[in-house]
Amino acid sequence: MAVGLGGSKKIIEMAPKGKINPEAAISIKPISRFNSERVIRFAFDYAVKHKRRKVTAVTKANIMKCTDGLFYEVAREVAKKYDGKIEYEERLIDNMCMQLVQKPELYDVIVLPNLYGDILSDLCAGLIGGLGIAPGANIGDNGALFEAVHGSAPKYAGQNKVNPTAVLLSGKLMLDYMGETSAAERLEQAIADVIREGKNVTYDLGGKAGTREMGEAIIEKLGKIPAAR
Repeated sequence: MAVGLGGSKKIIEMAPKGKINPEAAISIKPISRFNSERVIRFAFDYAVKHKRRKVTAVTKANIMKCTDGLFYEVAREVAKKYDGKIEYEERLIDNMCMQLVQKPELYDVIVLPNLYGDILSDLCAGLIGGLGIAPGANIGDNGALFEAVHGSAPKYAGQNKVNPTAVLLSGKLMLDYMGETSAAERLEQAIADVIREGKNVTYDLGGKAGTREMGEAIIEKLGKIPAAR
């Protein structure tokens, strides 16, 4: 939340003399207990539903003591209700970036405020091959929206160039959300098989296939995977 020039001056005047540079711009970051609990509880419920082992809360609470400190406080309260089912731990955002590069296998479900989530999602996408294979899900109480993290990418429309994996994996998340677990698993396996073979993948994965060719290869693999009975 940005504060206008007049508002910034008022805040600076209220601060101890010399504490804030008179020419400083100021932003305000609101974090509420209600919304923090909502997203943190979702993370723990997701971990339970998908048989995950741990939830890691990430902030910069050593600096943002009031806002990020509240996020940790709420996370600890929620974690107590899942004691014995799901492990809980905390990391600072700067350290978390290093940890995910060096030791990604140590982490499972990560919950964090929006700003830090934007940072980590792009970091993780880079580690696994780029935004072309990063799916996204926006889940609310009464509905959900699934889309590739990179968005619609209109500048690539009609070029038969973009990696279809992000969109297809978003579909996998949608199927899982709808309770179509078998279909979700089959789709994920088909995508993984094509990427593993490396014959029909797009340029960002080191291949020469177009969007259509990679999609058709995934469809072919999908047809060979038997549905669960």
